[in-house]
Amino acid sequence: MEKEAAASGAGLPGEEGERSAEEPVVSLAEVLAESEELEKEARAVLGGSDHERCSYSQGAVKRQALYACSTCTPPGEEPAGICLACSYECHGTHKLFELYTKRNFRCDCGNSKFKNLQCKLLPEKAMVNPGNKYNDNFFGLYCVCKRPYPDPDDEIPDEMIQCIVCEDWFHGRHLGAIPPDSGDFHEMVCQACMDRCPFLWAYASQIAAEDQVVLNVEESEEIKKENGIDYQIKTEEEKAAHSNEPSTSSASECSEQTVKNEESTCRFQELKAKQSVQKNRATFWPHNWRSKLCTCKECVKMYCDLEVPFLTEECDTVLAYENKGTSDQEADRRDPLMDTLSSMNRVQQVELISEYNDLKTELTDYLRRFANDGTVVKREDIQQFFEEFQSRKRRRTDRMQYYCS
Repeated sequence: MEKEAAASGAGLPGEEGERSAEEPVVSLAEVLAESEELEKEARAVLGGSDHERCSYSQGAVKRQALYACSTCTPPGEEPAGICLACSYECHGTHKLFELYTKRNFRCDCGNSKFKNLQCKLLPEKAMVNPGNKYNDNFFGLYCVCKRPYPDPDDEIPDEMIQCIVCEDWFHGRHLGAIPPDSGDFHEMVCQACMDRCPFLWAYASQIAAEDQVVLNVEESEEIKKENGIDYQIKTEEEKAAHSNEPSTSSASECSEQTVKNEESTCRFQELKAKQSVQKNRATFWPHNWRSKLCTCKECVKMYCDLEVPFLTEECDTVLAYENKGTSDQEADRRDPLMDTLSSMNRVQQVELISEYNDLKTELTDYLRRFANDGTVVKREDIQQFFEEFQSRKRRRTDRMQYYCS
């Protein structure tokens, strides 16, 4: 969670001259595949967030990449969250906690919670953002155990799973039930949020992932009582202020969709009569489960009263957020060749395209041999290719000059 610089491994004393021979080698195909996968994951995590402009002017953003600055707002201070652009421009040398994504959040950078810092990108901001919700994640603590991640004192291998209601992260062993295989569920609702939204139990027996082995949760209850700080609770004044805040277009679109899909009969009441599921645990939900929630007027009002109207919105899911990041980045990618061509005349464009295609074709064919053979491309291989390519290019140019003379 916490952003840290990656350190490269150092060689053993007396082995500097033999490092290249002893270092593990990988093929070009493996390097390209790994690089592409890492880039795809990074795009998904950022969800299309703007890395140059502060998101404050957009109001409460439906979903965005968020960070908390431990340097500016350490434990004991008020929690605060900052957008991606501010994490670079205003907090680049600070200790940051990566929060992944939170819903309906407005950037706090430079407001009254930051006593000695003014936002460099958008200094004119309100003193506070009353519509924001905070929890212990903003201080680098997660789960009912209120521990950091990664935890240097925890030697038990375990995955962290985010609750889609409170958006806290939990150890799999602290959920009151053994999580199904990752491919068998899409979202998780923690035990505390299931208790706060009891209507979900009516759906759990019909929709939730099966084979959830229930664990003893007494220990978790004790941990929650000892660490009972909850930043999620809002006052009535904060709720009223939040209703007047600007929101993003995606939020309004989802709200309109919910209204349009109102049902004449209540599906919740039908399922409630059949309800037979063991409580006191987290629940795991499959893909598209939200579309099965009742949207009659009574249920929509219930969702609003419980402050969970987002549960009926598919665009609220983390998957939708990640897909948006991937699609936005792909659309924004620009071919450097096309940028160069736009500044040239017709003759120059034809010549450049011809040379570019020659280089691309020959280099692709050359590297494909290494990829197919599973061998490593060495520096001298690349040097040899470009020397031969330049030689072939000179021969072609000489022939053109000869015939034109």
